[in-house]
Amino acid sequence: MNDAPLLLSAPNVSEGADLELLGKIGEAFAPARFLDLHSDLDHGRSVLTLAARQGELASALLGGAREVLERVDLRSHSGLHPHVGAIDVVPVVYLDQERRAAAVAEALTAAALIADELELPVFLYGEVATDSQRAERAFFREGATKRLGERMRSGELVPDHGPAELHPSAGAVLVTARPPLVAFNVDLASDDLELARSIAAELRESGGGLAGVRALGLLLAGRGRAQVSFNVHDHAAVPLRDLVAAVRSRADVAEAELVGLAPQAALEGFPEDVPLRGFSPERHVLENALRSLE
Repeated sequence: MNDAPLLLSAPNVSEGADLELLGKIGEAFAPARFLDLHSDLDHGRSVLTLAARQGELASALLGGAREVLERVDLRSHSGLHPHVGAIDVVPVVYLDQERRAAAVAEALTAAALIADELELPVFLYGEVATDSQRAERAFFREGATKRLGERMRSGELVPDHGPAELHPSAGAVLVTARPPLVAFNVDLASDDLELARSIAAELRESGGGLAGVRALGLLLAGRGRAQVSFNVHDHAAVPLRDLVAAVRSRADVAEAELVGLAPQAALEGFPEDVPLRGFSPERHVLENALRSLE
């Protein structure tokens, strides 16, 4: 029996349409266990949720990154979500403080493996950042991949691992270790992009809004709606019901969706009259999904 700590990962891949391709990518993350795939055509992005033990996860992330490198080319990418790479973000997720050190070690190992074996530039952010300026993903995404390449060529930004220039088809990779966060979208009952952007600016922490909340306003052409897209870093402080209420104070809400999994506590008191698109308690509530691994 393997008693090493169980960890999660939620690699973000810059492909949101080709489900057959994404299935091949998901298989390449073995021996990590696949828990969920969330794909979005408008965002041009997919989030895979995986589980594996310390000592297994880093090599699984390398295998998945290798498959992404072969199948996803940023030069033909389309989508709204900010990104810098084909396999854009690789977080290693710890479920409690006792597993934090294991997650940090696995994230650092994965970063080194991906850089060395795939010749991809890797930037560490968040809890494993090597500079306080690098704490947020937005620091790297400003101006998207093109601008990141310019900053690298000028010497302003040097990757923590790997080559000093972007990979021509795969860009760069952002790696971290973190506790669970909740990625959550609220669709407005209109296509008013400026309204969505205004709500996002009001609610995100950097604009003086809610602690630990990151937010973007987007226009989803495929659904003809504007959307406020959130990352919630502390669901205990900001449960999802509070975000829905805050958005509703400014606009009519059509529906909402989780991107990946969320702890049960994040969903407590969620308004019954707001549909959660594609939601399955067995798959999308974190505690239920983890029971499937027992």
